[in-house]
Amino acid sequence: MMYARIVSVLLTLCIALRGAAHSQEADFGMLLSAAAIERTTHQVTYDPSYVRIDYPGGDVSPDRGVCADVIIRALRSFGVDLQERVHEDMKTAFSAYPTHWGLSRPDSNIDHRRVPNLESYFTRKGVKLNASDDPSAFAPGDIVAWNLRGDAGWLPHIGIVTDRLAPSGRLMVVHNIGAGPKLEDVLLSWPQTGHYRIVNVDNLSR
Repeated sequence: MMYARIVSVLLTLCIALRGAAHSQEADFGMLLSAAAIERTTHQVTYDPSYVRIDYPGGDVSPDRGVCADVIIRALRSFGVDLQERVHEDMKTAFSAYPTHWGLSRPDSNIDHRRVPNLESYFTRKGVKLNASDDPSAFAPGDIVAWNLRGDAGWLPHIGIVTDRLAPSGRLMVVHNIGAGPKLEDVLLSWPQTGHYRIVNVDNLSR
């Protein structure tokens, strides 16, 4: 009788903890979705120019940016400075990051603004999920990366999934593909190279 009671209590606790974890995941996803949608209220000219910026907490001019800056600025709403975090991680494990740009050491001015580096960082922090063509596999707050050129070449892009539904039934995405941050139905528009879900900011502190 006592054993059965203990098992029942443990099962109840496990269910409660699982429910709390799911709630926490959904809550942060919704917050990140809202932060991404807020980015669409800003007038931003697409500008990939190399710019020297302060460190940490540096940023290019608020009216300038690329697709990665949507992610950077949204996460800064929660005290997450990807400039610092990517730079410090690259100093620790430079060989774990892409070598597309022929660099021999980290550069805090630009590294965090490059999509493949963000993908490597998120993967190293354990928040990577499987890529999918199923819209139901995505949740508000997910970060998705694509190759815009597909089999024709390589052009990385990144955005944040929101809670807004398009007429297609898919969740809409905030991204900057050249005309500033926009909320659009582009989740499955290009081949995915990465799918990431941050449950809470502690995920990026491991």
